[in-house]
Amino acid sequence: MKKRDLIQAVALHTDVDNKTAGKLVEGTIDVILATVAKGEIVNISGFAKFAKIKRPARMARNPATGEQIKVKAKTVAKITALKGFKDIALGAAPAPKLNTKRSTPAPAPKKAAPKKTAKKAAPKKAAPKKTAKKAAPKKAAKKRR
Repeated sequence: MKKRDLIQAVALHTDVDNKTAGKLVEGTIDVILATVAKGEIVNISGFAKFAKIKRPARMARNPATGEQIKVKAKTVAKITALKGFKDIALGAAPAPKLNTKRSTPAPAPKKAAPKKTAKKAAPKKAAPKKTAKKAAPKKAAKKRR
């Protein structure tokens, strides 16, 4: 599911128009990103936990040669699926039911009125067909043995 599909599904499920649902989805993502960028943890209970983790420098082992190497300190983004999400994804709990139809019909888009023209265009005359002469078939060359 792409972001556009998510926005449309949210719009149908919450019975709002696509523009409002798009603003809500975009706003939610922006708030999560800004909060995590500040170093705070965002925990959406039953769904996921978003965090920025600082990993210290450490010694590791090169698996090919067995020699010890030093790994630099780094900051990583971590998203952890929580129990509610795992239960639904793995089939231990039933998935929530989604609305797939609007309760009120969406307003039909307004069509532009056809433009009126003062003059009618004269019908175009068809150009005479050109006939091409066919070339005479070439004689097949004889095989020599």
